[in-house]
Amino acid sequence: MKKFLLLLLAFCSAATADEFDASVIAVMDGDTVMVLRNAEEIKLRLVNIDAPELDQPWGRESREFLLKRVLKKQVHVSSHAVDAYGRMLAEISLNGSSLNEAQVREGNAWEYSHFHSNQHYVALEEAARKAHKGLWGQSEMPEAPDLWRKAHPKKYNLINNINKPSGCSNKHYCSQMSSCDEAKLYFSKCGVKSLDGNGDGVPCENLCGAVGGMAAPPKIHIRVQ
Repeated sequence: MKKFLLLLLAFCSAATADEFDASVIAVMDGDTVMVLRNAEEIKLRLVNIDAPELDQPWGRESREFLLKRVLKKQVHVSSHAVDAYGRMLAEISLNGSSLNEAQVREGNAWEYSHFHSNQHYVALEEAARKAHKGLWGQSEMPEAPDLWRKAHPKKYNLINNINKPSGCSNKHYCSQMSSCDEAKLYFSKCGVKSLDGNGDGVPCENLCGAVGGMAAPPKIHIRVQ
């Protein structure tokens, strides 16, 4: 059974993986861009990183750094998955150099890998911190974007409530969800971003599993006679 699950996980990962070249036509912020591929517009969320919001300190500087390097440029895209907002989670590179890594290396974003498991990105952030680069050179200790949103609930709750369908109550935590289906509803339809703590596009992994929304294996109860 264990070997079967590992093979299934590998298949799901391969199914979502894709590589292609595209032209960057817009830069929304320090970790989100729009590319054009064969006349199709694709919104990309840079995987493994989390840039400051535009209205928080260093948010516009982070976007400007990325914009100057990729706007109207041909980039190579390595996709990982598609999140609940329809954005492709991807690594983008220019002339063989990763822009995701550059954002962290230059102090324009936090490392945001799955459960902080990517030690390369962890090391990049640590080096940027020690060198006081970018947001780490500010006079005050920078606040991570997820904490920033929590500190400004009126603004971000208002944004999340736009076009929110009926049936979306005031639930914000995985502990309030009764099933994976309910977690997916609140994450994708109600806009409750707090359900995806590690930014991999999968809400409440204790309910939905860690890959592609795949449910966690059921618990097996063995009766001892």
